[in-house]
Amino acid sequence: MSNFYFAAPDALLGWLKKLAADYRVLAPRREGRSVMFRPRTADDLTDMDELLRRATASPKGAVIPHSETLVHFTSTKDAENPASLTTTLEAPRDDAPTLLFGCRPCDAKGFLVLDRPYLGGKFKDPYYAARREALVIISQACPTAFATCFCHWVGGSPAAREGSDILFTAVDGGFVLESVTEKGASLLAGSGFASGEDRKEEAEAAHKKAEASLGAPSNLKNIPARVAARFRDDAFWIKETEKCLSCGACTYLCPTCQCFTITDEGSQLDGRRIRSWDSCMSPLFTLETSGHNPRAEKFKRMRNRISHKFSYYPQSYDGEYSCVGCGRCVVSCPISLDIRQVVKHAVEGAPDVAPEAAPAPAIRPESPVPAPVKPAAAPAPVEKAAEPAPADPAPAASEAAPKASAKSDARPKTGGKSKSGKKSR
Repeated sequence: MSNFYFAAPDALLGWLKKLAADYRVLAPRREGRSVMFRPRTADDLTDMDELLRRATASPKGAVIPHSETLVHFTSTKDAENPASLTTTLEAPRDDAPTLLFGCRPCDAKGFLVLDRPYLGGKFKDPYYAARREALVIISQACPTAFATCFCHWVGGSPAAREGSDILFTAVDGGFVLESVTEKGASLLAGSGFASGEDRKEEAEAAHKKAEASLGAPSNLKNIPARVAARFRDDAFWIKETEKCLSCGACTYLCPTCQCFTITDEGSQLDGRRIRSWDSCMSPLFTLETSGHNPRAEKFKRMRNRISHKFSYYPQSYDGEYSCVGCGRCVVSCPISLDIRQVVKHAVEGAPDVAPEAAPAPAIRPESPVPAPVKPAAAPAPVEKAAEPAPADPAPAASEAAPKASAKSDARPKTGGKSKSGKKSR
């Protein structure tokens, strides 16, 4: 059986409308100046051009909703002993078959980044697992790159298949659809589309053209160790993040950011526990019950975010990046802070540390705490944030394993709670 199919635009739309009867279809939809992944009904799937637009925000909400109820709790008093309560817990289940259509390869790879903390290790998140199992991902190979794209610097490409069940590519007169997984093959087997074996070369040519539009890949060397070596350089991080507003836009639009907070609503007798998206760029994110905040300064919060992308995560998951190079944080930052430039500056000014001699992993709360580090010298004059290059974006980053400098900025333990009940993955 062929892994390649060909569909004209009308045929592809007709297929999606049929699938909408059995799946919750999430696809791009224009909303003012933005393009968002929204539920689409069969009657709503009419504009192919709209479905092919790159979304402003990532589709991670398909498996991690902005806000979700983890459990409902109801308590009743014992008639004979009012001090005794009987509590009933009810956990809602959300495993409706979901079809994600039109995301880009970087978005599809983002789900693999989320899979590792949510599905791996000792504890598996049952809410995430149910949605992930029910999800089918149909990705669009990028026809061209934007100036802010840098997927090829973090192991991706405009036509990468990682994370996708089906990858489709625009060619003359329609689309070539390739099944990547058994899930995707099963879906395409019943599509009624003609074989696309004779259009494979056209699809490959489109992939090469898109890849060429990215420009040269990063030529930075020894990035993980050098970024780690910068971790204690407060003056550097202060300078690089001087204009940051701590608005959190970068985290909310990112396909891989995974921080959340948990709150209880209702009363002792009747209520629910809710998990909602949160941002490590928020000043209150690390506020502890004691009133102490280990990352009250914005430079520490940005340092933590970049370190997670290029150090903490690869340290935990065999060198895999937590950044997929989608460039959304660059596009939507109100002050044009470019993560590629920050990492580039960190690498270029850091000492030449061999990978095997990289600094030790970040200090965890249970580790011995070193003596406080003296404040760094006053930072150099702030340079104007670099604008994204129109054709050849600035070099991006690999990853490192930074080391916290003192107890006041120790890396939080996974699942740690704050005063407000926050948890981070």
